[in-house]
Amino acid sequence: MADQSACSAAAPPLPQARGGRFATAWRGGVAAFGRALARHRRIILGVQWFVVLFYLALVIIPAFLPLPPEGAHLWDNLRLFAQFMFWGVWWPGVMIATLTLGRVWCGLFCPEGTMTEWVSRRGLGKPVPRWLKWSGWPFVAFVCTTVYGQLVSVYEYPQAALLVLGGSSVAAVGVGLIYGHGKRIWCRYLCPASGVFAILAKVAPFHYRVDRSAWDEDEADKTRRTIPIQPVNCAPLVDIRRMTSASECHACGRCAGHHEAIELTPRLPASEIADLQSKVTTPEAITLLFGVLGVASAAFQWTVNPWFVAIKLRIAEWLVERDSFTLLQDNAPWWLLTHYPEANDVFTWLDGGLVFTYILGGGLLLGALLSLGPLLGAAILRDQRLPWQRLTMTLAPLAGISVFLGLSMLTLGHLKAERLVLDWVGDARLGLLALGAGSALWLSLRLVLQAQAGWLRRTLAFVCLTLPPALMFAVWYTVFFVW
Repeated sequence: MADQSACSAAAPPLPQARGGRFATAWRGGVAAFGRALARHRRIILGVQWFVVLFYLALVIIPAFLPLPPEGAHLWDNLRLFAQFMFWGVWWPGVMIATLTLGRVWCGLFCPEGTMTEWVSRRGLGKPVPRWLKWSGWPFVAFVCTTVYGQLVSVYEYPQAALLVLGGSSVAAVGVGLIYGHGKRIWCRYLCPASGVFAILAKVAPFHYRVDRSAWDEDEADKTRRTIPIQPVNCAPLVDIRRMTSASECHACGRCAGHHEAIELTPRLPASEIADLQSKVTTPEAITLLFGVLGVASAAFQWTVNPWFVAIKLRIAEWLVERDSFTLLQDNAPWWLLTHYPEANDVFTWLDGGLVFTYILGGGLLLGALLSLGPLLGAAILRDQRLPWQRLTMTLAPLAGISVFLGLSMLTLGHLKAERLVLDWVGDARLGLLALGAGSALWLSLRLVLQAQAGWLRRTLAFVCLTLPPALMFAVWYTVFFVW
């Protein structure tokens, strides 16, 4: 036995041990970064206010500049630069950051969050009314902002961007002046993008993990502590002690190390979705199906849909034949419908009505079709742990990639205008679509295999859950390679 022990001690470490040490070091490095965010709040505040000034400059100044002259470029025209930064770089980057790092945009960079929290410290500090806490506001705000933004061409004209983005910022500041006391009431309950970020954060491979037992033990030792622990100001009003999801956490790092129980921790991508104990709500599922995958997809696609153009022309001809010209007039103000005669870009009332119908009606129809998979899957499995809401969350990675692909259409439009050769785009789009659909199928399989059901019912449920990814793949494939 002694010889055997000696041989074991002299043997080189096993690969698993090396992997274990690397994993421990990796987790320790990630946790240390989270604690660094908690220690260096002044630096973070400086970055946040720099983003605020940069954001305000890009929103306000271009709205008062003339149209870009012929031959203008991104680097020599502020209007073009602002459009490219907002819709070609900024928002696609936010989607990628949320999918990979959680809601770091909300907690560390968002100008609206910074402004609403700052003014709330100096505002009236009134309690939040019950009606404002309605969980459906983020979905309603997202749909209204998306549809309205398309009607006024928010991607193309800085006046429209000032109206939509600036209006949102003014509302955020107004809410901060009235409600809360150093809190982000706007971000928690009303922000149009909050519901989207809450869904995508479930996919992120990083989150702030709360160890309840360590928290309780540390609190039990408070009688022996000479310096009391300062409470954490969680601006988005998260119950940190009971936090189990990355959805509501803004990943600001303020609570890292609190009670030695909260750490920034790596995890498997989308592991929160595959966990049957994780929280899932009906508003999240509705936002995912009808908002992110439904209305947002329709908003990105109507401009390239030849069927839309053909229907519009057919209706216009029908109206002309009957001497009905009311819907063909283009006298709507620019803040209601796109109206820029100097750029030869004017919406008629018919254009506005059809765009509204396509985005809202088509988006809701697409969401309804996508919902059939989770609804049928849940009905077949008959497992209380796997309701349709949880099965719907398997589409979260695909939703994030779908929004990124839609926003990247604007990015590529700007780059093509600069005559850049982009031969790799088609393959990249196919790869991203395959990644999104494959991730959804992988998550569906993980959930179905945990169901308390026979193999036949699990197989049928999985087949149902393959339909939504297949439909979204077909929709985007048609947009990129057929139309």
